[in-house]
Amino acid sequence: MAPVKITGAVVAAAATMVMLSYCFFRFSSDKLDSCSSSSSSKKKKKLSTRNGLVDAIGNTPLIRINSLSDATGSEILGKCEFLNPGGSVKDRVAVKIIEEALESGLLFPGGIVTEGSAGSTAISLATVAPAYGCQCHVVIPDDAAIEKSQIIEALGATVERVRPVSITHKDHFVNIARRRADQANDLASSSKTRLASRINVAHQEKTNGCTAEEQKVPSLFSESVTGGFFADQFENLANYRAHYEGTGPEIWQQTHGNIDAFVAAAGTGGTLAGVSRFLQEKNEKVKCFLIDPPGSGLFNKVTRGVMYTREEAEGRRLKNPFDTITEGIGINRLTQNFLMAKIDGGFRGTDKEAVEMSRFLLKKDGLFVGSSSAMNCVGAVRVAQALGPGHTIVTILCDSGMRHLSKFHDPQYLALYGLTPTAVGLEFLGIK
Repeated sequence: MAPVKITGAVVAAAATMVMLSYCFFRFSSDKLDSCSSSSSSKKKKKLSTRNGLVDAIGNTPLIRINSLSDATGSEILGKCEFLNPGGSVKDRVAVKIIEEALESGLLFPGGIVTEGSAGSTAISLATVAPAYGCQCHVVIPDDAAIEKSQIIEALGATVERVRPVSITHKDHFVNIARRRADQANDLASSSKTRLASRINVAHQEKTNGCTAEEQKVPSLFSESVTGGFFADQFENLANYRAHYEGTGPEIWQQTHGNIDAFVAAAGTGGTLAGVSRFLQEKNEKVKCFLIDPPGSGLFNKVTRGVMYTREEAEGRRLKNPFDTITEGIGINRLTQNFLMAKIDGGFRGTDKEAVEMSRFLLKKDGLFVGSSSAMNCVGAVRVAQALGPGHTIVTILCDSGMRHLSKFHDPQYLALYGLTPTAVGLEFLGIK
């Protein structure tokens, strides 16, 4: 067989093929690297984190409460505030109060934040205070659910449980909390004085090898405290601003502005005030309503212009009546926060309706809510009935039932007051 002659053309062709192969594989490799890098970049972009606990507060989901929506023919939506880190809508308020106090110089890291609270605000303050380098001391009425005290103490705060008395009494839990802040400030001031005294004594000649000891005054707080700040959730408008700047805008954005009504109960009044004012500034046609529990004077104020009925007139009203098993809502005075609200009307809810609603939501929607959340949902149904089908109504799911186990969700406690739930559906609100 004759030998094969390798011509210049063959060599050139071979060289060309080698170059093309090199270029192809280099291009393919670069493309794969590029795709890999792009994919990695996309994966990195998908990672979304929030900066610490405080940044995790707010932007809670707005969910359709299916059972109530289907029953009324309106879209009833609940803002899931129980998903905040501290478990309630009050996390927003705690952050706003502390941040404004720090910015204004009324509070310093190492200081004590004090508050009088039925539970939720106290828990929120105890939750967020450490994130700002602060401590927390709360005073709560001793008829509040015991698990609230246990949660607050587990969070590292100190708790004083006191007997319930009128707000005009010096030992009302709010008034005691105010005094505790003053005491912390006095202690911080005297600590500075003692420090200066120690420095001065150190430069003095000792008598018989000894120096005079300072007189120590017993205190609830450590001598290292930098001062106290009374959160004053009822009158501090940081409460209102937390909802005007946060909760209200979130609801508007989440509904794309398609909202007909908002309804909520009021304790301090901050949530109702902040949300109602923001929504009505965006659209004056949005109607805002109060749902008020037994024993509260706000319903009368909203619907009749007076705080009390003739039977409830000041001087005739019992000092410590059993009014309601709901906690954190209902009040018999007008707070600075509530005065900021823009309200179109009100509804009176009952304890039995709140209890029945909580069990209905658990059975039909898997929602395990607390007493104020249940009352808010009673209000949402009442609004839907008043407006008729085809409307979008938003309310607040303030907290879960986890901190209401010893009262609102305790069968024996409910039986004492004839509040054992018996409803099959929503017949307790006139819906069959």
